[in-house]
Amino acid sequence: MKNILLRDKADLERPYEKCLIYGPGALTDAQLLAVLLRSGTQGRPVLEVAEAVMRRAPGNNGLLGLCSLSIPELMEIPGIGEVRAIQLTCVAELSRRIAATRRRERISLDSPSSIADYFMETLRHEERESLYCVMLDTRSRLLGQEQISLGTGDQAVFSVRDIFLAALRHRATSLVMVHNHPSGDPNPSSADLEATARVGEGGRLLGIRLLDHIIIGNNSYFSFAEADLILQPEE
Repeated sequence: MKNILLRDKADLERPYEKCLIYGPGALTDAQLLAVLLRSGTQGRPVLEVAEAVMRRAPGNNGLLGLCSLSIPELMEIPGIGEVRAIQLTCVAELSRRIAATRRRERISLDSPSSIADYFMETLRHEERESLYCVMLDTRSRLLGQEQISLGTGDQAVFSVRDIFLAALRHRATSLVMVHNHPSGDPNPSSADLEATARVGEGGRLLGIRLLDHIIIGNNSYFSFAEADLILQPEE
């Protein structure tokens, strides 16, 4: 401890030394990024480069905004070349997958809020509409999930056939549709209502029930099942 107290104070602010002594939890967001970047450029210390990355994040959202930055956008930052940009986007993707894995362990397939939470970090940062199908067995156990389409900024183009081909591949007896609205507003459009009705009818004919269609917004969601907008099977 005496040796630590005698260290130069500026030395302790260096990310590597600070992490070694106090652990990674003591590092600021910028210092964590600095450790990943490893070195700065001529006349530009690594911490300064890391802070520039944080400021470049959309909405000044720091590490959260890093998930929204593309490789070309990162390369616009002085000190960030192609290799570093790829590394940072991979770190962002890794963090998303770790978070999704943890949420998957807690997912309850009969709870729309649980399913929405599982997909939230994957979809709410997407700038294009993306449609996923979650396939279930007769006991409502998860069989798998597939991305059915990746559309434009305001529309996910898909066919009902693609959805049921995925369901048949997994031998599913029911499914849940999940897609995002890049605008952040999860309320369904007329196209969403029409598509849900088509899938519900197709599922009724094939014996594969559509349990829900969940739309992901920005930290919010809309559930067709909760709104009682899902076609019920005929008795």
